[in-house]
Parts: sequence; C-alpha cells; structure tokens
Amino acid sequence: MRPVRPASVLVAAAAALTAVTGCTEKGGTQDGDRVINVTATDDKCEVSRKEFPAGHVELAVENKGSKVTEVYVLFPDDRVVTERENIGPGTKQRVTAEVKAGDYQIACKPGMKGKGIRQAVKATGGRTAERDPRLDKAVAAYRAYVQQQADETLPLAETFAEAVRDGDIAAAKKAYAPSRIGWERTEPVAESFGDIDPKVDVREDGLEDGQDPATDWTGWHRLEKALWQDGKIGDREKELAGLLVEDLKDWQKRVGSAEITPTSMANGAKELLDEVATGKVTGEEERYSHTDLVDFKANVEGAQKSYDLLEPVARENDAALVTELDRQFAALNGLLDRYRPNAGSYDFTSYDKVGKADRKELSDAVNALAEPLSKLAAAVVK
Repeated sequence: MRPVRPASVLVAAAAALTAVTGCTEKGGTQDGDRVINVTATDDKCEVSRKEFPAGHVELAVENKGSKVTEVYVLFPDDRVVTERENIGPGTKQRVTAEVKAGDYQIACKPGMKGKGIRQAVKATGGRTAERDPRLDKAVAAYRAYVQQQADETLPLAETFAEAVRDGDIAAAKKAYAPSRIGWERTEPVAESFGDIDPKVDVREDGLEDGQDPATDWTGWHRLEKALWQDGKIGDREKELAGLLVEDLKDWQKRVGSAEITPTSMANGAKELLDEVATGKVTGEEERYSHTDLVDFKANVEGAQKSYDLLEPVARENDAALVTELDRQFAALNGLLDRYRPNAGSYDFTSYDKVGKADRKELSDAVNALAEPLSKLAAAVVK
C-alpha cells in the first residue's frame, strides 16, 4: 500500500475509468464531449459532467486543495474500477479512458483517508467498435498471469505463516519477502477488490482514523514489525499469520472475476511505477525489514508484463513511444541488477545499505520510465 506522500501525477479518476472496458469509440463525439474535468479540493469533488457517452473519453483531473488526495472510480458495490493515490496539491494531468454504459462513483479522498467525497456518474449509450483481437489475446494472457501469481503466492505465504506459528523468527524473516512477490507484481488488480488490500498490505500509518493498531492492524507489515523491530512472536502474531493466509486465499479465488481490459493493464503498469516512486524508493514500504528492492523488482516485472503484452498494438500506433519504453525498462532493470549479486535471484541488497545518492539514481530511473509509461493507454486505443 502506498504511503501518503505528494506526487507529481494527477490522473486518478482518468486511469480509473480506463479499466472499465476495452472497446474503442467508433465515429466518436467532439473532443470537448469526451473530456470530463474532475476538480478535487479539501472538501469537494467536482465533475464537469455526471453523464457522458460510453466509449473513448478523457478525464482532466486537478487537485486544487492543500492536501494530498486520491481519486477512485467505484462500481456501485464499492469494488474499485481503478484509482490513483498521492495526488499532490496543484497538480494535474489528462489521461485516456474507456468506459462502458453503467453507473459509477467518482470519489476524492483529501488526506487519503476515509470513504471520500463522492459523485454519482453514469456512462450511457456510446457507439463502439470491436476490439482489436490482439488486445483480447493480451487481456486473456494477462488474466492468466495474474491468476498464476496468486496461485504461486499461496504456498509461499503458507511457508511464511508456518514459520511464524512455529515461533521461528529466522525462518519467518527468510520467507517474508518471497511471499510478497506475486502480490507486488499484480497489486493494481488486487487493490481493485477494495477490501483485500487493507487486510493484507496496509502499514500502520495507513490505518483509518479510529482504527486501533493493536486490534485492527493485520497483514504482512504488522508481522514485519513484530519480526524485525519487536524481535518476538506471540499468540497474536501466530493468529495473524493464519489470518493472512485466509485473506490471500480469498484474493486467489476472486482474481478470476477482476475487471481487466487493455487500458486497465496499461494504467495498472503506471500505477506499479507510482508504487515504486512513493513507497519503495523512499524506503517506507519495508521500513523494518528493508526488503524494498524485492518489492521494487516485482513491481517493475508486473509493469513490464502488461507492457510486453500490449506492445504489438502500441508499436503499431506509436513506434517512438515503444522505443522509449524499451530503452527505459532496460535502463531500470540494469540499474536494479547492480543490487543483486546473482542475476535472476531475489537476493537484493538490504535497502538500509543503499545510500542517498544511489536512491536518487533509482528514483530518477523510475521517473524516466513512468513518464512515457503514462502514455501507453492512449497508444493502445488509438
């Protein structure tokens, strides 16, 4: 889960709606009819239109408030279509989106807390064309990949939980980071369910107001603190280890029902880079274990998987963008390789050993990739 930090990206609702469908608009409306302005302040969430045609749309989102905010697009049952966190004050960006007819809510969360300030919106009608068959294949392949990651996570999580229940701190520490890799690779899909991420991946400072860390904090990071900071495993930790496995089994079962489309894949890849920029590079994600580089690599791998599957269509529509993405992915992966002695392994340098200058170099490489990656969704639907 991302920390509450200012960010230079402001595309939340736009990226959110992008996940709803994979059809592109045929014929289309005037450019102005396709643009929906979302203005977030500390106490308002204003949208320029509450009803708009389904199909190809573009959201222009701006945070005019004084607080860092996040914007969600939600189904009526509160499942997350998609979201963007860490939207800094005074920032804005335009993002390509695709929507199918239906009811949704746009929620702005000033301070990144609570259920947010919500606006009911509706996508109606819309003339759509059949999706490029290559994109249907990309979605199918990505769905299989997400399911595989969930399936492979369970035995690793069970190994971690068993070590905790046995009171074996050394074994639990060894099993901790590997148990998170599949989750980190596919986190945007996992977060789309809304209720699973707060159970398994929240940090103490991510708890909602009124929640008590002693009773309400669960998941990996609660156990991380017990292992590395407290240095002890009690009855509560053993109970939480079992609960973590049960919550991950729930995630595994529900992955098959996730809303996945070409544009949600593209925007999910960008979200994974934002995860790196706001949590891993800063060292805040794994603040006790310092296994941030494992998460970092997994996020990049997940982003690259989406990109690789969408690349044939993106190359046809925007060859220059693909060339730049290839270059930046290679550069970032090469930089990460400096921090693992054995190529292909997940035995990365402990992040507390990575100096300020090196962290800045990693941050710059992430930003260099994130900027062109933010254009992938638009390239896919051209």
